[in-house]
Amino acid sequence: MVDTTSDPGPDTPTGHACIQSYLKTLPASPGVYRMLDAQARVLYVGKARNLKARVSNYARPTGHSPRIARMIRETASMMFLTTRTETEALLLEQNLIKQLKPRYNVLLRDDKSFPNILLTKDHAYPMIRKHRGAKTQKGAYFGPFASAGAVNRTLNQLQKVFQLRNCSDSMFESRTRPCLLYQIKRCSGPCVGLISEEDYAASVRDAERFLSGRSTKIQEDLAAQMAEAAEAMEFERAAALRDRIRALTQVQGAQGINPQGVAEADVIALHMEGGQACVQVFFIRANQNWGNRDFYPRTGADVSEAEVLEAFLGQFYDTKEPPRLILLSHPIENTDLMQDALSDKLGRKVEIAVPKRGEKAELVEGAARNARESLGRKMAETATQAKLLKGLAEALELERTPRRIEVYDNSHIMGTNAVGAMIVAGPEGFEKNHYRKFNIKGEDLTPGDDFGMMKEVLTRRLKRLLKEDPDRTSEAWPDLLLIDGGAGQVSAVQGILDEMGLGDLPMVGVAKGPDRDAGKEEFHRPGRRPFALRHNDPVLYFVQRLRDEAHRFAIGTHRAKRAKAAAANPLDEVPGVGASRKRALLAHFGSAKAVTRADLADLKAVEGISDALAERIYAHFNDG
Repeated sequence: MVDTTSDPGPDTPTGHACIQSYLKTLPASPGVYRMLDAQARVLYVGKARNLKARVSNYARPTGHSPRIARMIRETASMMFLTTRTETEALLLEQNLIKQLKPRYNVLLRDDKSFPNILLTKDHAYPMIRKHRGAKTQKGAYFGPFASAGAVNRTLNQLQKVFQLRNCSDSMFESRTRPCLLYQIKRCSGPCVGLISEEDYAASVRDAERFLSGRSTKIQEDLAAQMAEAAEAMEFERAAALRDRIRALTQVQGAQGINPQGVAEADVIALHMEGGQACVQVFFIRANQNWGNRDFYPRTGADVSEAEVLEAFLGQFYDTKEPPRLILLSHPIENTDLMQDALSDKLGRKVEIAVPKRGEKAELVEGAARNARESLGRKMAETATQAKLLKGLAEALELERTPRRIEVYDNSHIMGTNAVGAMIVAGPEGFEKNHYRKFNIKGEDLTPGDDFGMMKEVLTRRLKRLLKEDPDRTSEAWPDLLLIDGGAGQVSAVQGILDEMGLGDLPMVGVAKGPDRDAGKEEFHRPGRRPFALRHNDPVLYFVQRLRDEAHRFAIGTHRAKRAKAAAANPLDEVPGVGASRKRALLAHFGSAKAVTRADLADLKAVEGISDALAERIYAHFNDG
């Protein structure tokens, strides 16, 4: 990869003339180009089999779509990177798009990881659980599932059928009697020897067979065992087997579509309307439907289906493992190139197809119908949201309709485990990937000082924005700050904004009325008299939803922090004490608190604890 960026000089004009000035020095090789505006912000990232030929198209004065024509007019400079192959250029292009988020590219905005089911392989009694992230633990992974809900529903039914444990290894080792899951027939009780290792291994194999798509044989085996139990008049065992067959049937029923001729595929369908797009993805694994997910990439009104789908594929599989088969609703321009890039990533052949008939076409039609319906609902919600935002701007006398509202709240109990929370809302509703939580760090704060906590949160947030974008040109800057509080809180926040030179940022405090009843909220703005909205005003309900969402997020963050603090083990802070030594100490002394009070001789008596480690543990808990 070679950087061939050149600077045409400070007097170079923008637009077609600017682009034309680069053509003399451009190579006819594969690569990636970036178009930048006068402030050096990236407008567009593209790939090319032949950089010179591709960029020369932009130098033509006519024949461009309105979107591309605007982009060309704004272009003040360009950057280039040559690559060895066009496939390498494609991968680099999608990586740069995700990193730089250029204004004129199709952009996949929601790029979360998908959960899997993990069957561990590093224990005599393997565990089954939900897994998200890097596949570093030894075991068999099954997925991806479209959502945590889809995984949890499947795991819930699998526990009924196969009764595999889901507890951690440390919990497993410390049990002396079976837990509640055994009592409700969701676990076979391997922790206390209520099932042999051989029988448990057979259940693990059955679970693997089911998750691999071989469920018919399992049902046949369970039915035969139920008949044998009934014939032997073991009616309790027969009833338990009947329940397991029913649970297995429920798993298959909940999955809805279960194609017979498609073992592994992602079904991806696109619907575009009114300058907006919805991409629906169905995950087919082991001939089972493991859920679907919709995405709303950022597009323009004049972008083609092929361009949207190709950009989606490149960005979607940038951090995800592609399946062997990808079924699309529309053809893309560079099918062979995308297949080669994904095949290199997976290490085996990946096929991209647009089916026209048969079961595969029916799968794509179902996904396309879901995409059309999802986009219709989204557009209706967006229209309602736009109306509410316009009403909010009118009610608060803002200069323009806000596109980004940041709402702040604090949560603590008598000043302990204090956290601040920020939620974000805009034309598309709550933007949860922009939510932020702040652990309150101020050591000089008086416990319960809400003003001080709000000051710390806002100062940290705004300092970061100023550092990243001092000219306030990015979309990360809020158009409106909503604060939970009255005149005093508003005055304090306005002082913070003035100190940072941001006194022009619109800010409103929302306070409960005299009786602290919902519906009687008062709105406070700096230098103005407080006012209220009509009890049945939709804008009032909208503000209540914003405030309640901020409160929910703050409370949830606070509870998580409090739970983590409550579960903290003082032994975790001692260097050299890992999981096995911690178990040995807890088994010997009965509790972590007893370990902290133990004398040196007792610590040295614990099996697996060397004299040196015993001295380290004793010194850690005894300053003298």
